[in-house]
Amino acid sequence: MSTVSDDATVPETPAFPGRRWLLPSAVIHEFDPDTRRPGRRPRRTARDWIVDFSCFLIAVLVGLVGADAVTSNPNVPHALAVFDQWLGALACAAIWLRRRWPVGLAVATVPVGMVSDTAGGACMIALFTLAVHRPFRYVAWVGGINLALLPVYFWLRPDPELTFGLAVAIFLLLTAAVVGWGLLVRSQRQLMLSLRDRARRAETEARLRAEQAQRLAREAIAREMHDVLAHRLTLLSVHAGALEFRPDAPHEEVARAAGVIRESAHEALQDLREIIGVLRTGDSDDAGRPQPTLAALDMLVAESREAGMKVTLDSRVTDADTVPASVGRTAYRIAQECLTNARKHVPGAEVTVSVSGAPGEGLTMSVRNPPPDGEVPHVPGSGQGLIGLTERATLAGGRLEHGPEANGGFGVRAWLPWR
Repeated sequence: MSTVSDDATVPETPAFPGRRWLLPSAVIHEFDPDTRRPGRRPRRTARDWIVDFSCFLIAVLVGLVGADAVTSNPNVPHALAVFDQWLGALACAAIWLRRRWPVGLAVATVPVGMVSDTAGGACMIALFTLAVHRPFRYVAWVGGINLALLPVYFWLRPDPELTFGLAVAIFLLLTAAVVGWGLLVRSQRQLMLSLRDRARRAETEARLRAEQAQRLAREAIAREMHDVLAHRLTLLSVHAGALEFRPDAPHEEVARAAGVIRESAHEALQDLREIIGVLRTGDSDDAGRPQPTLAALDMLVAESREAGMKVTLDSRVTDADTVPASVGRTAYRIAQECLTNARKHVPGAEVTVSVSGAPGEGLTMSVRNPPPDGEVPHVPGSGQGLIGLTERATLAGGRLEHGPEANGGFGVRAWLPWR
């Protein structure tokens, strides 16, 4: 059975599948970058063909009305009327180029509209196309020139049925309506594209949040397993090593070491079972035993002493039960990790654990050990434990520092808020 890797890239669903023919090619071009053809314009959709044919038909109908008007106008010579009609026919044919060269077509229709009544419909459609496909600055320039030339046009070619002022006013309103309609269509397309971009950004942010949550969950699980199991397994290692190097030890010591090994193995299995249970249920509050807090620090020290460590506990916290659970749990994990590290790296050295604090002042904690006596076998380690402690303290709102001390030993110092 084949499996799909978690890192495999899932192909993006095409925009508006099955309804692409209802959208303009320019919108699909923005929605789906895969349809872009370098150096070539997007293919017309069925909607584009319908709209382009409709625009061509409107330009032809308006041109026929204009041709009839210019023919019946006694102020226009016959040769000029024929030229007007031919020029209007060419302008109507140029409508099919409006998507490719909207600016050029709109600019070209400005002088054409001054000498041809038949090209009036094509000029309006060219101005509408410019408003749809290009920014407002282009529309402002071309539309402004058209509006400025209207009085000149009707002064040179007065309308036989309308007065000069009325004709100028009607065509001013008509031009403004065409430009406004084009700007409305453009704004609707931009709104659609912005909503699509926002939806894509929201999907990306949701995916990133999910990945971050998974990463944080993995880090929390790794910290918990390291803090819990490393302590137990170190006890197992210490007592198993003692049995290995002292096979002639008294029966009582062998029995005590075997008991500690058995108890540590049982505790490690219990802790591992709890962590797995949390992973399965997804709820860490209602499953397993209560998490240790600062009140359990005495038990941790006693357990380390039973394993043969020399541990001195200096606790100046008046009532450990009043320490907030999250702060106490963090302090317990710090002490547990430091004792585990001391047991591995400086066996036999005396470790001093100091805890002090009060509400409003915070909880101060330090774990120190002197340098080892003589050579100590190298114990491999990645330093993840101290990194995890620093993250724990930071998440609790405190801080943690660690490093060598002046006497050659090693110390861990932490401060946690206690409100």
